[in-house]
Amino acid sequence: MSGKDKIRKFRENEGFKCLIQPPMDTVFNKAHPLKGKWGETVFGNSNPIVLELGCGKGEYTIALAERFPETNYIGTDIKGARLWTGAKYVTEHNIPNAAFLRTRIEFIDSLFGPGEVSEIWLTFSDPQPHKPRKRLSSPLFIERYSRFLKPDGIIHLKTDSLALHEYTLEVIKENGHRLLEADSDIYTSGLAEREPLLSIKTFYEKMFLSRGMPITYVKWML
Repeated sequence: MSGKDKIRKFRENEGFKCLIQPPMDTVFNKAHPLKGKWGETVFGNSNPIVLELGCGKGEYTIALAERFPETNYIGTDIKGARLWTGAKYVTEHNIPNAAFLRTRIEFIDSLFGPGEVSEIWLTFSDPQPHKPRKRLSSPLFIERYSRFLKPDGIIHLKTDSLALHEYTLEVIKENGHRLLEADSDIYTSGLAEREPLLSIKTFYEKMFLSRGMPITYVKWML
């Protein structure tokens, strides 16, 4: 992508109502004005909120929103050029229950209040092979999620990384979380066919599958 193309997308991002881009000084060690108010302010309803962390271009967020109109979906990423794709689609197709948030996930608990989020999706997160504390399923990040996830809230991890899959299972076991589902190959086992949420394929997932890489899944409660 050329520099001019990025600038154009960043400029267009400013006009998308579905894309929230908080300045650093509104999320660094302080509560953002939207904290605890996403339903009424952004979506105009009190429907459950599902958060996808590291959403990339927003394919999963959009697919979920289109399939389940009674739930609100928020895709989060730090890359503005990627979010442009999802925000443009949501705007052009008038999808009222999908929004995007551009921020670092390290600041995510500054943006959501206690019990505000019903579910979290971690879809093809960076496995961070040499930096375990940066893994989105690490105890450090799970502690952040616990500050805004409902008491019966669910976390999903869908990944091509068997190492991240196994690491997450260890974190769940060691910290006493409740494992609901674990599958090391959702297409071979048939889980993806039985569970519509898992049948959604992003660009990267299709790429991984074309290389013969298994797609794994973990579902748990804190």
